[in-house]
Amino acid sequence: MDHPEPTLISPDTVAARPKSYRAAKRIAGYTIALGCLLWVFRDVHIQPLFAAMKITYWRFLALAIVLDILTYVLQAVRWHLLLLPVGNLSAWRAAQGVYAGLFVNELAPLRLGEVVRAFLAARWLAVSFATILPSVVVERLLDALWLVFGLGLAMLFVSLPQSLVGAGQVLGVTVLGAAALFLWIIFGNRPQYEHNEQHSRSLQFRRIFGYFSCFTRGLRDIGFSRELFLAALLSIAMLVVQVVVLWFMMRACRIHLPLVTASVVFLILRLGTTIPNAPANVGTFQFFIVVGLTFFGVDKTAATAFSIVYFGALTVPLWTLGLLAIGFSDLDLRATMRSRKDLKVMLI
Repeated sequence: MDHPEPTLISPDTVAARPKSYRAAKRIAGYTIALGCLLWVFRDVHIQPLFAAMKITYWRFLALAIVLDILTYVLQAVRWHLLLLPVGNLSAWRAAQGVYAGLFVNELAPLRLGEVVRAFLAARWLAVSFATILPSVVVERLLDALWLVFGLGLAMLFVSLPQSLVGAGQVLGVTVLGAAALFLWIIFGNRPQYEHNEQHSRSLQFRRIFGYFSCFTRGLRDIGFSRELFLAALLSIAMLVVQVVVLWFMMRACRIHLPLVTASVVFLILRLGTTIPNAPANVGTFQFFIVVGLTFFGVDKTAATAFSIVYFGALTVPLWTLGLLAIGFSDLDLRATMRSRKDLKVMLI
């Protein structure tokens, strides 16, 4: 698409900024993870824990792993659809980008993998990073909308802890506000900053105007595309498949809870890990799995053991496919881990 690209700040300017803010975010994420792990393993004895960490039905484990891979295949197809207004990124390339980003999320805090896959897509489509970012934002908005919808249904049938209900309400208000803003950008009048972009005398303002102009155009292109409806349906399918993955893992570890209960546990997990924190959501992942299972009467030792097995069963295939994706993406790991700098250079 023939849109003017936003002006970028030079890498030297970014590098000159203090590192204390980035360090504070890292420390906060690791502190939360440590606190969650301390709570998870409190009053849990080692021998009973190891005894509970066993897989009884391997066929359910195999099905869970296959379906978990399918989840990210569906995400790749969804991303392919949302990127069509920018360019035709093949589903194969989209899957590479998704898995490369997931792998980086396992190594770096604050979900920097989202930056990596957007960076790869921009390279493959030969467009600016700012034109890719709207597709990632719409993905997150769709995921959040269906998460809020699922939580609302769960609250109708299950009496959840008040703290989780409050967190769900805060997320709901936030997501509804974001959805309203998305609709306003699509159907509202053209933002005034697009008209004033060329008239601003400040170089900094021109950079900001250029970026937001490109970003909002991308959102409008997606909002008016026929593929948005298909992407929304794929988001539902992804959520359902992930619930089934958790249920199969429970069956593999002899935790016999109904599928509906597994759905609520998964929604608790997704709600708890919404905010980016430590790499791979270590700590918060185990914490909210244990919270969800013990809420439905599972012994804490068994719940803790399951959280470890579940985490490992999902992580090993992800690492394997993620490494392969990075290997085939023409982007070495060192450059990938520097993508935080690329993000700041491109966004600001």
